[in-house]
Amino acid sequence: METGNNNMVKKILLIISLFTVFGCGPKRATMSPLALQSIQTKHFENDKSLVFRSVISVFQDLGYIIESADHETGFITAKSATKSDTNFFQALGGYSSTQTTKATAFVEELRTNYTKVRLNFVQISKGSSAYGQQNQNDEPILDPKIYENAFNKVSDAIFIRKETN
Repeated sequence: METGNNNMVKKILLIISLFTVFGCGPKRATMSPLALQSIQTKHFENDKSLVFRSVISVFQDLGYIIESADHETGFITAKSATKSDTNFFQALGGYSSTQTTKATAFVEELRTNYTKVRLNFVQISKGSSAYGQQNQNDEPILDPKIYENAFNKVSDAIFIRKETN
């Protein structure tokens, strides 16, 4: 009888943890492609090389690990350190979850000393159960303040690089 109760408790904890993970969360905010592009893009009156190095520097300053950077194409990929996001009920149910942020940048010289940067940040949540089931949720970060902060840091990095050269 004791084993039956233990199995029932495990099943209840698993159900609670699944509701916690997959339950009724907030609806995903949507944004038109043009609105998204407007918060993710900024122009700089500097050459591509200076802007490219500044974006890499800012990613590193923000704690991102550069995964790839190609000056010719202007494409940079980076990711944040992974952090555990497992709560108490998930742990009891044998479920674990982690979060990381993936960042990309496209640096494009439109004309001499005029460069466009488009940034993209995506929150990646991964989960796995004690039974081997895995899931992943990629959620675009749509908060304009995040992009504004990153672009302000890029502007500062450009200024510092120009003044020290």
